[in-house]
Amino acid sequence: MNLRSLLLPCIALIAIAGSAHAAPQVNGKQLTVGAADVQQYLDGSFPRTQKALGGLLALTVSQPRLTLPQGSRLDLGFNLAMAAGGSSMPVGDVQISSGLRYDAQTQGFHLDQPTVDGFRPSAGGGELDSSTRSLLNSWLADYARREPIYKIDPAIAKVMGVLQVKSVGIQNGRIAVDFNQNLGSFVPQGLLGN
Repeated sequence: MNLRSLLLPCIALIAIAGSAHAAPQVNGKQLTVGAADVQQYLDGSFPRTQKALGGLLALTVSQPRLTLPQGSRLDLGFNLAMAAGGSSMPVGDVQISSGLRYDAQTQGFHLDQPTVDGFRPSAGGGELDSSTRSLLNSWLADYARREPIYKIDPAIAKVMGVLQVKSVGIQNGRIAVDFNQNLGSFVPQGLLGN
């Protein structure tokens, strides 16, 4: 056995450990997920591109930046770039806010009624033009409907599927889901953080 054959499995294990998410935390009827875990999931899910006019226009959304303020809505910033038939040009930074919902089908948290709250252009000008705003709103609606901002471990999500979600919000910088029953009795001990 040579050194290379010993190093490759070690490197693979380090890469897997580095990409693993911390387990959600459970306290009675509540499950919470930290902002760092959600950010890590988002970082692995972007960039994303929304095409329009048969591919003549493309809006690329990249570099998500998540903030979880206290309350019912999260803040999310993105970089925007637009391509019209060829090379991509930076448009600016957009700031959105959104409610949250848990979807048992995707086993994840989705944006709920996202709104564009701010825009900082890359070059002169101060507003999103109507075609860019329309394409961004189209992308946001599609993304909120189909793509989670964070997915729960399938073993935990399977258990959550039999419980009723009472509310989803943000508490102490974490996404918090309240259920109708105590989770501790349903989820195997090794799957959750303390």
